[in-house]
Amino acid sequence: MKCDLNRISLLLRTIYYLKMKQIYYRLYYITRTKWRKLYHFKYPLTLKSQVNIINLSPSIPSSLIYQYNRFTFLNIEHHFDKKIDWNYSGYGKLWTYNLTYFDYLNQNAFSKQDGIRLINDFIDQSDAIKDGYMPFPISLRGINWIKFLSQHKIKDQKINDSLYAQYMILIDNIEYHILGNHLLENAFSLLFGAYYFQDEKLYLKVKEIFSAELKEQILEDGAHFELSPMYHQIMLFRVLDCVNLIQNNNWKNDELLDLLISKAEIMLGWLNTMTYENGDIPLLNDSTNNIAPTTRELNAYATALNVKTEKIELSKSGYRKIKNGRYEMIIDVGNIGPDYIPGHAHSDTFNFELYMDGKPFIVDTGLSTYETDMRRTLERSTLSHNTIEVDSMNQSEVWDGFRVGRRAKIIHLEEKENYIEATHDGYRHIGVLHTRKFTSHERAIIIEDSIESSGVHTNTAYLHFYPGLSPKVKGNNIILLGITITIYNANSLDIEEYGYSGEFNRIIKAFTAKIVFSDHLKMEMQL
Repeated sequence: MKCDLNRISLLLRTIYYLKMKQIYYRLYYITRTKWRKLYHFKYPLTLKSQVNIINLSPSIPSSLIYQYNRFTFLNIEHHFDKKIDWNYSGYGKLWTYNLTYFDYLNQNAFSKQDGIRLINDFIDQSDAIKDGYMPFPISLRGINWIKFLSQHKIKDQKINDSLYAQYMILIDNIEYHILGNHLLENAFSLLFGAYYFQDEKLYLKVKEIFSAELKEQILEDGAHFELSPMYHQIMLFRVLDCVNLIQNNNWKNDELLDLLISKAEIMLGWLNTMTYENGDIPLLNDSTNNIAPTTRELNAYATALNVKTEKIELSKSGYRKIKNGRYEMIIDVGNIGPDYIPGHAHSDTFNFELYMDGKPFIVDTGLSTYETDMRRTLERSTLSHNTIEVDSMNQSEVWDGFRVGRRAKIIHLEEKENYIEATHDGYRHIGVLHTRKFTSHERAIIIEDSIESSGVHTNTAYLHFYPGLSPKVKGNNIILLGITITIYNANSLDIEEYGYSGEFNRIIKAFTAKIVFSDHLKMEMQL
């Protein structure tokens, strides 16, 4: 009974932050599905259509993920000997989704014949396809099909009638119950569908979504509000593709163009500010490598579209970047993201990454899976980030893969030259406030932690080192690469192994410093 009550309390703490719109649409879609089952409702999978082959400038090609019925997604390869199983679930749902996104149509030198064959195979199996007809896969597939069909000037009635039917399913199932990047992905795709089919209904829905969501989801400093650098790259790519679409086609003149260009410029400014000098992005929240277009590719694409970069100062995103002498440091002193869609957030308040001489040194532990399992729970947890864990608890109550109950909030932030101080209340329910201070000099970084509490707690700091680095402990010093990190006021200092995940489904052994202390901790890095 106690376990059930705890579960109910956790669920209520999670639901509390949802928007009424999300709750309404979740209930509406569930109820509608049940009613439709009673009279065996099915969407038509083909609808008579008329198309306008559109013009597009070259975009960013996808990675090499398909060869001769051999698909590689998320670093997992699978070969279908004969018939492709579009519902194949042997590697988890995200792998299945990638199979149905059809991003591979737009990899370099992908043949027209192979593309038509794969599209027709998908259409021929449509009656049996499940996950591929969910709104998110439809959204990504719609863009990829239209890009491919337009590039090769293919005008195939069977394909177009299937695609039009898919867009009618999408517009009837827009992801208002999720919102965030899902809703924007729906709108980006609907814009491609509107232009391709010259459909007013689709276009009016795009205008409605863009007017509200681009304003809310792109913060004042240019960050996408879910605060994942990887998803920011993906969202920027979509915005640039939409700019490409409108610039090269005159159906609606320039109604949305100014809005999209203004968002692209500030998003590019944020991304360039956050990207390290070697081209890496920080792997904060749900971020990993080899999924999104790189910052370099996005800059080149923007330049080709005459989209400029707007210079920005990091603010609303809660991230700060320090460049001083040999090092670059990115610090998180913000909230975990939008309260109503924190699915890609981690319990990582006051986390930081440190690059030395253009190379990763202290890093986020990364992302290897979206499966709802112990590995994802670990990767989202506080102990997997370079911050403070109190009593082996998470600062923010991450659970069930993509959910967050109680969450840490920044209640104090002070910034001066070479100095940042912040306090969060993620442990308020156990009577604890955590304050962290960052002081930066050309050849030194000082990090000080204070735990304010009337009780006694076990406080643990973590420093995760990049794979290949072997820290050594000498007294109260951690020494590696000629750098000394002196630890003051520690009760214990140990080096342990952890799994670094710089890509999906790849885990590399690395080392973390685990530092237990009472109320105050000081770490001084001599660089």
